[in-house]
Amino acid sequence: MIRVLVVDDQALVRAGFRTILDSEDGIEVVGEAADGAAAVAAVTELSPDVVCMDVQMPGMDGLEATRRITADAASAAAVLVLTTFNREDYLFAALEAGASGFLLKNSSPEQLIEAVQVVARGDALLSPDVTRRVIEAVAASAGRRPVAEQPESPATTVGDRGHAERATPAERAAPAERTAPVELATLTDREREVLELLAEGISNAEIAQRMWVGEATVKTHVSKVLMKLGLRDRVHAVVYAYEHGVVRPAS
Repeated sequence: MIRVLVVDDQALVRAGFRTILDSEDGIEVVGEAADGAAAVAAVTELSPDVVCMDVQMPGMDGLEATRRITADAASAAAVLVLTTFNREDYLFAALEAGASGFLLKNSSPEQLIEAVQVVARGDALLSPDVTRRVIEAVAASAGRRPVAEQPESPATTVGDRGHAERATPAERAAPAERTAPVELATLTDREREVLELLAEGISNAEIAQRMWVGEATVKTHVSKVLMKLGLRDRVHAVVYAYEHGVVRPAS
């Protein structure tokens, strides 16, 4: 049973999320909170597996609450950020705070249920449109052209997360001006190929088709890439790849 804490300053929204999630076998909403401080306290008290976290709330906002929850070594809760605001600053702040997923509130009930299930099993999730915005923003900051289009595939997931934080803008430099990180040399040719394909923002299924291997093999390669590079999830792998010039050559 996946134990969920719903955090939102609007009672009607909390009630809606509870109704959707409680309708799914294997998911139980164990509590609600109306602000960030109450959410932090509820995590300690209820030990949920997943926290569905709003961003804008009075007092402590969802981003600060996410930082505190993910920084607590005693907590195993994964945070799924839910917001009506499709803004890059919220997106990057949520990722840097340690969120495992980012979903817009206009997503379908089925997408919400799937997102909770994904982050509960230790994976990371971003909807395809959000992943595309990450790629475009990072590519622009690195002085590179973003990928033209990303396929409309199911939400991207990956397991076995690391714990490194994304580099701050001040720590970045154009790829041509940076020395390749030593950890890149630890990747095998196959793992390097997977990293290059991740930089295109495509799903594990699409990577498997490109490489002529099974999805389970791809997931294993992705997990090893994240571990060796010290990255939290595949979204941070996309950021890393663009920041360090790991881009698949055009064929």
